[in-house]
Amino acid sequence: MYKIAAVGDKDSVLGFSSIGVEVFCETDQRALLKLIHDLAEEEYGVIFITEQAAELASLEIERLSESVLPAIIPIPGVRGNNGTGMKNLKEFVEKAVGSDIIGV
Repeated sequence: MYKIAAVGDKDSVLGFSSIGVEVFCETDQRALLKLIHDLAEEEYGVIFITEQAAELASLEIERLSESVLPAIIPIPGVRGNNGTGMKNLKEFVEKAVGSDIIGV
């Protein structure tokens, strides 16, 4: 069975532990790149990652986007949202449906 992880700053991801998601509090770029790589190797099916952390680990996330798993889902952090999550959602929907139905 695949596992679920939440990655980012402590304040943004700690709450995920209350619903059984494994939490990884990391904000250092080098450590994030290694962590994302390791989580993919350890059969995590879904990785929620704060938008800020996703920006720091964008190279590894882009490399993994060619694979079916893990699904890497950017989420807003406590420090706000920078639009990465909505941009990715829009791209996924456009690929699946064939046109931009979100229109943001």
